[in-house]
Amino acid sequence: MNGATLSPFWGVPFAGLLLSIALMPLAAPAFWHHHYGKVVAAWSLAFLVPFAALFGASSASHELVHALFAEYIPFIVLLTALYTVAGGIHIRGNLHGAPGLNTAILAIGALLASVMGTTGASMLLIRPLIRANDNRQHKVHVVVFFIFIVSNIGGSLTPLGDPPLFLGFLKGVDFFWTAKNILPDTAFLLVVLLALFWLIDRHYYAKEGVLPADPTPDTASIGFDGTVNFALLGGVVGLVLMSGLWKSPVTFDVYGTAVGLPGLLRDAGLVAITLLSLALTARKVHADNNFGWGPMAEVAKLFAGIFLTIAPVIAMLKAGTDGPFGVVVAAVTRADGQPDPAMYFWATGVLSSFLDNAPTYLVFFNTAGGDAQALMTTFATTLAAISAGAVFMGANTYIGNAPNLMVKAIAEDRGVKMPSFFGYMAWSGAILVPLFIVTTFLFFR
Repeated sequence: MNGATLSPFWGVPFAGLLLSIALMPLAAPAFWHHHYGKVVAAWSLAFLVPFAALFGASSASHELVHALFAEYIPFIVLLTALYTVAGGIHIRGNLHGAPGLNTAILAIGALLASVMGTTGASMLLIRPLIRANDNRQHKVHVVVFFIFIVSNIGGSLTPLGDPPLFLGFLKGVDFFWTAKNILPDTAFLLVVLLALFWLIDRHYYAKEGVLPADPTPDTASIGFDGTVNFALLGGVVGLVLMSGLWKSPVTFDVYGTAVGLPGLLRDAGLVAITLLSLALTARKVHADNNFGWGPMAEVAKLFAGIFLTIAPVIAMLKAGTDGPFGVVVAAVTRADGQPDPAMYFWATGVLSSFLDNAPTYLVFFNTAGGDAQALMTTFATTLAAISAGAVFMGANTYIGNAPNLMVKAIAEDRGVKMPSFFGYMAWSGAILVPLFIVTTFLFFR
């Protein structure tokens, strides 16, 4: 597609889909829960059918195949593998949620998030953390800080950590580039947040103490079930590294979309690991973790529509100031024509707070030129700002990142009275936004 010749109306299906994801779970939760797949299909067809009518069925088929094989399938295969492997590990026993232990669990979760993904780390640790604190009277802050640290900011160092970074990896960003370039930003935020959490938790612990009787008795020793999944997790990491380091000249043409041999082998290996995890994990482990396919099915359906409808938006952004979205490009560009990292950080971050951070990353990655080699070198600060904005500010609302809502649902199921949508934003506005302002002056001026 030549983005300079397209009308902005081609972006309506993408915008409509993202607004549906953001608003319908709040405005019509019952309808959304039962029919979100139909909503996604409707917006996808709203792009695909007119596109086929105007540009031909062959062009429409090419866009569909490209969205599937270049981005969607690798993305969803990795997420499924991480989700399955994490769901096969159960931490048994009962910890006791004192401030020091809670802070340690959050710190461990932050480290794990970049290795097994924010979704994997969140699903692994949220249940034992809630169990550890079920004898505490005030524990909402524990889950809120868990979302800040484990479900979002901790996943900022590798493509395994958060979906936006894996999309960047698929676009050519080196596996370790993010760790090298936003480690100081991530370390600053995590140290401040962990210290602040410890102070808040110590205050409540000293003020309220614990309940006379622990709802979870100490009936089992602390340990892990499903330990085979740790080895499988190592296999996931190895496969992703292999696909990034091995530069094979062998490619396969799938209706105009080049599929490289390393990526093909990576995806086949991830599917094999997913099946191995399901076969080798005892049913009791999945039962103890309340493992189910509902969250993964929702992510798969939503992103199928996102990757398809975002195609014309990316084409129009690639057209730069000559395209219909020239005003967006101008807003993040300085007077001398150079990108403004601070504006990229906040533009990516604000949209990631209310839309999904993965497509938001793609939008601004392409706004900045879409050339991975140039972004990793000449415009490294800009790419760092886009990466940090997408991952960090996904924590600003419940809908900024998929694990946020999953953690909220699990906490409420376990009796934690989580804040409302706007109540959670009061927490993030008071704690995260000031930290992001400081981060801007420290790293993106």
